[in-house]
Amino acid sequence: MAAIPVRDDGESLADVRGRLRVDTRLADADGAYAHLREGLLTRLERAERHLPDGYHLLIVEGYRPVATQRRYFDEYRDELRAAFPDMTEQEAHVAASRYVSPVEVAPHTAGAAVDLTLCDPDGHEYDMGTQVNDNPEESDGACYTAAPHISDDARAHRKLLAAALEPVGLVNYPTEWWHWSYGDRYWALATGAPAACYGPVTM
Repeated sequence: MAAIPVRDDGESLADVRGRLRVDTRLADADGAYAHLREGLLTRLERAERHLPDGYHLLIVEGYRPVATQRRYFDEYRDELRAAFPDMTEQEAHVAASRYVSPVEVAPHTAGAAVDLTLCDPDGHEYDMGTQVNDNPEESDGACYTAAPHISDDARAHRKLLAAALEPVGLVNYPTEWWHWSYGDRYWALATGAPAACYGPVTM
């Protein structure tokens, strides 16, 4: 992914609040978590309109400043090294990268990725098989989008989420059912686009 060029179109970050439902579990003082590139946000609004009655998107986290992304990665890498002391530094880096993107390629720092789930009109989350941000160790691999050992309800809800997001151009990162993106390097890799249209940005 690091070899994919970025041709940032200069699109601004937009506030999700007031446009879609937003959860505050990962709220930061600056409200960064509730921002996305405008093009991604408008696609999510289109996806929301195509969900069946009784279902809504619930945005958990969007944009992350570079410092936040680096902290997330370093903390998870250090957790892995503590749990698996035989890991080399390089092995820990690769293992951590399955779940948290290294800063160099992280889509959240571009405002191009969103962590989200489904909720009912009262904001109660549907069963998706795991909580948002459960890592592979905590969930015994159930965080993987195609995990085989989740309930029928959870599998149906994941398919419903994909059925709303894929037609508007988003792609899923397969180790995290909740992580979808548009315009970042992973999106370019998955869709065959010649370049990413969103790179790291500041609020």
